[in-house]
Parts: sequence; structure tokens; C-alpha cells
Amino acid sequence: MDPSSVQAVARVVSDNVERVVVGKRREVSLVLVALLCRGHVLIEDVPGVGKTVLAKAIARSIGCTFKRIQFTPDLLPSDVTGVSVFNQQSGRFDYRPGPVVAQLVLADEINRATPKTQAALLEAMEEAQVTVDGVTHPLPAPFVVLATENPIEYEGTFPLPEAQLDRFLIRLSLGYPGRAGELEMLDRQHRAHPLDALGQVVRVEDMVAAQTAVKEVHVAQAVKEYILSLVEATRAHEDVYLGASPRGSLALYNASRAWAALQGRDYVIPDDVKELADPALSHRVIVTPAARMKNVDSRTVIADLLSRIPVPGAQPTPVATALRGAWGARGAAS
Repeated sequence: MDPSSVQAVARVVSDNVERVVVGKRREVSLVLVALLCRGHVLIEDVPGVGKTVLAKAIARSIGCTFKRIQFTPDLLPSDVTGVSVFNQQSGRFDYRPGPVVAQLVLADEINRATPKTQAALLEAMEEAQVTVDGVTHPLPAPFVVLATENPIEYEGTFPLPEAQLDRFLIRLSLGYPGRAGELEMLDRQHRAHPLDALGQVVRVEDMVAAQTAVKEVHVAQAVKEYILSLVEATRAHEDVYLGASPRGSLALYNASRAWAALQGRDYVIPDDVKELADPALSHRVIVTPAARMKNVDSRTVIADLLSRIPVPGAQPTPVATALRGAWGARGAAS
């Protein structure tokens, strides 16, 4: 599969999802970027804007197995990963898979569970496996976690630790739809929810092939250095207490390749990096208390760095340099 085929697959999925989620093309594309990179998504927004509907629409469009975990304070780690149950007939323990054993897992209101239960997802998100009673069980491919949280309500919540935030490839917010989009939503749900009639438009095998194709997207050395300059600058910024980790560099690198493939290109340009810098890095950056007092957040820091750090320019090839010299000599002679 080439990048143009990846673009075609993504367009079909996006068009299908937009039958349910109105006016959020960029946000749907960011979720597809995570799918193509085999990464995870944190959707941070207020209730009622379509976070759960987006996850269900993506799963139905691809035809992958889907499980939902409603995180609550009394949820136990075994409720996520599964348990081992003794089988009297065989005389051994059998593994009963938990809801995390699926290709697309919706971790709804993830910040409502205790840190111990949140930590049950760490191994699954990083290594696509779970360990129960000392036995490791692989998770199906592709495996993606779409987690949601409400950033406004703090009563009875447990903020995600930095180690878990770092495992999300992308963080995004859906936001309220525009007036025209909300009016269209009312019309579409006049008799039934459009999600009920949403069908599969691509095969899981097509998505796996697209994931492989994204790995062939070329990244020039200058673009790699631009990515590293952005990440290193988060660690030295005057308003930052903790900058992005090397995992952040990999996240921005892989996300930029996937974004380039969505545009039908087999190479990354600096604009791809700039487009993905905020979704891939902002949740990995912790600002200082003094910066918070000045209403500076991580997104403000990323925007500041994008405006400061010079974008790599095109390097002239030897042939172009020779031609330029010939044209200069011709002009001097005339």
C-alpha cells in the first residue's frame, strides 16, 4: 500500500464518521493518525460533545472489536485486565479476559478511577499485552485506547500521572460544534441516531496495511533535527517545569509521518510537524506554578516555540548549484 492508498482509506473512514460526528474533520483525522501509528488518544473535553460517539463511530467504520470500560472509583485492576479462574474439570487456572482485550478500547472518564486501576493500563498501552498472575497475554492487533476525561469537574477525580499521560500519542479536544453543525445534528437525529445505521467501510486488514505503509514515509535529516529542536526547547523553556520526553520525540516523528500519508505524500514537510506539535507534545509538558499564575499553559508554550524556532529551508542540490553558477556566468557575460 502506498501513501495515496492510505489517504483513500482515511478519507473513506472520515467521511463515514462525519455522518455521526458533524464538523470535526481535523479531530477525526487526528484519531486516524493515532490509529496509523498504533498509538493512543486522550480526548479531553466537557460532557456531551461526542467523545464516546466518536470512538464508537471509528470502531464501527473499521469493523474492529470494541469494548468500553466505564472508569469509576470502585473499579479494580482485575476489572480491566481480567482474572484467572480455577477450572475444576481441568485442574488448572483459566484466564478470563477483561474488557481491555479488544482492538479498540474506550476508557470512559479515565480520571475517575484510582491510580492503581489507571496503572493497569500502562503495560497494555506500551507493550500491547497484559500480565495476570505472572502469565503474559498478548492483545489483538491493532490495539488502540481512546480515553476520555472531563477537564472541568475535579470532584471525585484522580489526575492522570505524567507516566500515563506520556503514553498517549495525541491529546485533543472536540469543542462545541458551530451553529450550522449543531442544527444539522438536530436534523439527523430527528427520528433515530445515525450511529445505529453506521456500517463498516474498510477492513481491519486495510488498516493494518496502512499502518505498515506509514512506516515507509521518508523524513529528511533537516526535518528530524527540527523535531528534536522543538522537543529540546520544551525542556529549556523559562515557563516549563518538565519538558517532553524522548517518547515525545518519537510521537511527533511518527505522527508527522502519518499526517503526511493522510495528505497523500510519501515524505514529511515542516508543516506536518507544526500541525502535530500541539496534539503530540502539549500533554507531555508541565508548566511552572509561576507560569500558571500568568495564565500560561502547555499549549501556549508549544505555540511560542513554533514561532521562535526557525523552520528548515530547502537545501540546494549540486545540480541546482551548478545551474545557478552557469546562469550567473551567462548573465555576467551578457
